[in-house]
Amino acid sequence: MATNGYDLGALRGTFPAWSFFRSDAGTFYATRSGVTLSDEALVRGLRQTISADDLATLVALLDEQNGLR
Repeated sequence: MATNGYDLGALRGTFPAWSFFRSDAGTFYATRSGVTLSDEALVRGLRQTISADDLATLVALLDEQNGLR
């Protein structure tokens, strides 16, 4: 699904464990699919949902989250 020049389908292919959407205000969101994080995981810095104002920042946050696993 292309949204204002951004291919969310490509994000879904690169980060299949996450669901993506973009708000009407233009903020990108990613939330973990089928996973509920434990309190311990949250303390370690993992996040259930992340957001960013631009795609580059969102991808950097996703890479960071993958590194914390």
